[in-house]
Amino acid sequence: MKRNIFKIFIYIFAVTLLSIILIEGLILYEGQKTDSAEVDYVIILGARLYGDRPSPALIERLDIGKKYLQENQGVKVIVSGGQGANETIPEALAMKTYLSNQGIDEERIIMEDKSTSTFENLKFSLDKMDKKEGLKIMIATNKHHIFRSKLLAKRLGLEPYGLPAEIPPTVIIQSYVREYFAVIKSFLFDR
Repeated sequence: MKRNIFKIFIYIFAVTLLSIILIEGLILYEGQKTDSAEVDYVIILGARLYGDRPSPALIERLDIGKKYLQENQGVKVIVSGGQGANETIPEALAMKTYLSNQGIDEERIIMEDKSTSTFENLKFSLDKMDKKEGLKIMIATNKHHIFRSKLLAKRLGLEPYGLPAEIPPTVIIQSYVREYFAVIKSFLFDR
């Protein structure tokens, strides 16, 4: 009996370890690639605000998005994020303000301010786009978040590319651990 329990434990441990290696490998791989495709839209995914100020993770996303927009003047950007707990305004409004203060023309900035998850960021952003089929998008988010964001975008029929932003050093480990579980959840619940 003890031998069978031990075998089951070893099997579960091996499967878990293999899934961690595989999923974290995919997360790391996608987070290191910067795509240079011509796209229809850039989507900058929201992240926490402190009141009405972008968090360090969100600033990284905004800065990488801003750089791409400066180099690709014809592309519009969708800033995507609703209002979370302890946030005084929607993330999208803070993002629009940040980008316009950095010299991005407000005419290029489209706000999606209802979403509360990555899946909703992408789904609600799709509703803001002119055409719905064959869309190529550039997703600006932190490195650990690129793999899952692209996976979800593909499920919505988009052709996604990634703009990986740095992860603030104080949250690197927790970001990768949290993302492992978020990827598992997205496989299980298709979101």
